[in-house]
Amino acid sequence: MAKIIAVANQKGGVGKTTTAVNLACCVAAKGYNVLLCDFDPQGNASSGVGVNAQPGKSIYDCIIGGVPASDCLVRTKYCTALPADIRLAAAEVELADLPRRERRLKEALDSVKDQFDYVFIDCPPSLGQLTVNALTACDTVLVPMQCEYYALEGLSQLVSSIRMVKRSSNPHIDIEGIVLTMYDSRTNLTIQVAEEVKKYFGSKVFKTVIPRNVRLSEAPSHGMPVIAYDRLSRGAVAYSAVAEEFLKRGGNR
Repeated sequence: MAKIIAVANQKGGVGKTTTAVNLACCVAAKGYNVLLCDFDPQGNASSGVGVNAQPGKSIYDCIIGGVPASDCLVRTKYCTALPADIRLAAAEVELADLPRRERRLKEALDSVKDQFDYVFIDCPPSLGQLTVNALTACDTVLVPMQCEYYALEGLSQLVSSIRMVKRSSNPHIDIEGIVLTMYDSRTNLTIQVAEEVKKYFGSKVFKTVIPRNVRLSEAPSHGMPVIAYDRLSRGAVAYSAVAEEFLKRGGNR
């Protein structure tokens, strides 16, 4: 049975999708059977592994139309994908009138999770109904966080949302860890924010940090994770190290 990890941060531009795609593909490269579930209406995680959702074959169709998740899986060279498309944006409104609205993603993933070792969910940059679905479906939450002041405020809001979901629909949810992204050790702000996060979250903060790296930015335009695009780049080396740390921390439960 798969361990399900939601990659979440309601703040945009922090490397959330980059982390979801590259961590999923790095774990898969180590021999594990991995599903990357794109739950962001922008669909960037899907295109990041070279997948464009086909009509009737996206996660939207699973949670709104009742299409079996097994019918929507796409095998890629890097991992298996459950793609998203722009219709997912409408799901925020449509879910409001549906029964078990916060459990739709969980029910979709429950039908296929036995096929995988890990399921990574790329969440939208908000704390709406889609993210609540992801938090209800997951075992743990991985938080990519850019080292800047506003990120600290956003982190406290996300922690509050996790507590709310823990009380209401997923009593077993836990924080997998926090990955510091776009890390620039030359700036005092980066170092100060990193120290502040470590003070509050201690060992939950991954030792490996993700540096700013041009190759990381270029890889999605080629529909490839960075380890396939340039495996010797700083970004590829960093995400491979994050994958190792993830597995050692108990990801391979």
